[in-house]
Order: sequence, then structure tokens, then C-alpha cells
Amino acid sequence: MSSANTINRIAIITSGGDAPGMNAAIRGVVLAAENYGIEVMGFRHGYEGLLNNDFVKLDRKDVEHILQYSGTIIKSARSERFRTEEGAREAATNLDAHQIDAFIVIGGDGSFRGAEHLANFWKGPIIGIPGTIDNDLFGTDNTIGYDTAVETAMDALDKIRDTAEAMDRVFIVEVMGRNAGYIGISSAMASGAERMILPELQKDKPLTVAALVKHIESVQRVRGDSSYVMVLCENQWPGGAVRLAEQLEDRLNLPCRPCLLGHVQRGGRPTAMDRILGTRLGVHAVELVRQQKTGVMAGVTANELSETPLADTWTKRKKLSEELINIQQSLFNPIKKDRSKSTK
Repeated sequence: MSSANTINRIAIITSGGDAPGMNAAIRGVVLAAENYGIEVMGFRHGYEGLLNNDFVKLDRKDVEHILQYSGTIIKSARSERFRTEEGAREAATNLDAHQIDAFIVIGGDGSFRGAEHLANFWKGPIIGIPGTIDNDLFGTDNTIGYDTAVETAMDALDKIRDTAEAMDRVFIVEVMGRNAGYIGISSAMASGAERMILPELQKDKPLTVAALVKHIESVQRVRGDSSYVMVLCENQWPGGAVRLAEQLEDRLNLPCRPCLLGHVQRGGRPTAMDRILGTRLGVHAVELVRQQKTGVMAGVTANELSETPLADTWTKRKKLSEELINIQQSLFNPIKKDRSKSTK
């Protein structure tokens, strides 16, 4: 590495699940670094590429027009080999061999754990940029990719509502977010879904088939034959949306259909918010490197740039908004009285 206060070359990776807006963050890093005469090397396929010396030099011509593309131009992957002490030592050796002065990783909590692991064997500045559609990292209001994933889920839910209305059907739409209900609650609220099943709510008071049937029947009784759309976060029901649809159909006089959005939520053109966020965080990461900060995540809190120790991003819990939960639940509380009775 260079002297303690000199940064000549930065390495960057994207790691773990891809998220729309990662390219915007890469672009932010490269263009900001170029302003200071700093070279950027992108290692392809995350930590695995670091072990394999699979790299490409990135400059302005490589990144100027990538804002509108999802995915990541330097690819992403998960690496079991890197988890070992031997793997981390090899990665550190490769960074030194390329005269890397600072390391930036774009990813989620697993990627940041990897960065902490690397820090045990390599002493240059290490900065994390939050890139995950789940929005589950403590220390930033939003993560790169979250806004686009919500837009994708909302668009699908709007289309599903059309066919649900036409056919008087119940739909269970399964979205990503096995440990955090941010996509679930935001897409449910934005689309007017009647019910949401989130990990945060399931921990406190798990829903039962009987409770769901009662709620559906209450809504149907008041509105008459109509649609009913439920948003289910993955891994929150044994057998997922398919099994829940079967269980509900056995108890209701209504067709129940599952719809699994899956990896569709990871794709699509990044929204303006994700492009702007990715750019801000990419530039912020370079500034943190120049300040010789290390072991922190670049974030945005209350629309102001922030920094958070990497370990805090996964050891501290980012709480789902109680306000949003209360609003969404209150709008579709089980109806205790039929309107016909209340008007007598």
C-alpha cells in the first residue's frame, strides 16, 4: 500500500444479491475517484473475483452511461472460499500485489461481514455501500435497490388487482424479504392490499388460517363479491403462497391463487431515487476513503450523508415503521358490524 495519507488506487466489488442502482454506485465511485486522480479497479464476481484476480480497470468511458441499467457491470456472486482464513489472507495478498490503497464493497449484511473478515488480514481503508433490495441495514434510511423493488412489486400488484376484480378472486402475492418486511409493507400500502404478512408481525402474533378466513369474509360481506389481495413476505408461511392459497380455498367459497414475484424484483430499470442514492453513496464512499475512514458503511439518514460502523449494520435492528404498520392495518381491520345493520 501507499503511505498512510495517500490514496492512488481503489478496488471495488459488488457482492451478494444484485440490486437495481448498483451501477449508479459504481459510476459514482469511478467518477469521484477520477476527480482526485485515483484509479479504480473492479474485481468481477465479488470476493470470488478477488481470489481469482479477475479484474478490470474502470474509467469514465466505462461508467458514464450505465445509470439506466440494472444488475452490475462487474458482476456479483457469493464466495464460500473467501469465508475461510486462508481465503481472506489470499484476498489480502492479491490486494497488496495490485497496490490497492482502499477497498469498497457494495452489498448487504453478508458482504459487510466479508469486509470485516478481510479487515483482519488487510489494513487499508474498507468502506461499505448498502446495496440490497431488502432495505434491512441499520444506519441508512434506504438501501440501493429497495425503491425499484417496491415499484416492481407495486406494478405487479396493480396488474393482479385487475384480474382479481374481474374474477372475484383472492390472490396471495409473495414478495422478497424473509427477514425484513420493508418491501412487503411498502408494496401493500402502495397497492391497497387488504392484508400483509410480514416477518416483524409474525414474530409477535403469527396469523392463522382461521384469522385470515375471518378477515376475508368480513371484507366480502361488506363489499359484496370483490377482490382480495394479500402480500406475503417469503418464508413467512409453511409452504409459501402456494400452500396458503390451497388452505384458504379449502375454507372459502372463492378461488384463491398464488403469485410468486421472485427474482423479478431484482431487475428492471432503477428508479430515479435509486440512481440518485447510488450516485450519492458512491461519491460519499470515495470521500470517506480520502478521510482515511475504515470499517464503516456510507449511508443517508434524514437525507443527510452518514457513516455507520459495519458491525452495527447487522447487529443493530432497523425497525419497521410502526406508523406504516398501524395505518395499513387500520384501513382493513376486520369489520365488526355490517353497514346494513349500522344504518338501522
